[in-house]
Amino acid sequence: MLADLITSKSRVKLLNVFLEHPSEIYHVRGLVRRTGDEINAVRRELLYLEKKGILLREPRANRVYYSLSKTYPYYFDLLRIAAKVVGLGEAILKNRAKIGKIKYAMFSGRFARRMEKKPTDVDLLIVGTIVLPELAVLIRDEEKRLNTEINYTVMTEEEFSFRKKKRDPFILSVLLGSRVMLSGDEESMLA
Repeated sequence: MLADLITSKSRVKLLNVFLEHPSEIYHVRGLVRRTGDEINAVRRELLYLEKKGILLREPRANRVYYSLSKTYPYYFDLLRIAAKVVGLGEAILKNRAKIGKIKYAMFSGRFARRMEKKPTDVDLLIVGTIVLPELAVLIRDEEKRLNTEINYTVMTEEEFSFRKKKRDPFILSVLLGSRVMLSGDEESMLA
């Protein structure tokens, strides 16, 4: 969790808000409502995160808005961490034992960044011996929270290997696209 790395609770809450929806911009008062922290604590952390280059500050009329800086050198690293500690990624990792034996689990890069996607895009691919009803509960909860449908595919290791060897167009599109690994070794998945 981010709290393992960052000692400021307010900073962790703020980062969770920004990383949950990386493309959004937020007004200070909205961040106060979302975090439940005092306005001075939020302002102090926003100033710190802006100074470090993690956030961009944008004044508009008499309001100030903040967003994640895509030019921050560790922007994509933060997104990878967020995929594991926020939302569905966190739920999958916490419930690994109930879900089954996961060999590989990955989000598409577009899903991890909350970017607009095509209806045919797969948001989540899980390879292994999976208990589908347990996974389905986690996905339904996340769909409600995000108010969007999550397209996911589950395969056994044998099916994944077979389709990869046969150069299946679906598998190739997944492997050639951007991704954020939740579980498993990316190198062995691609080999």
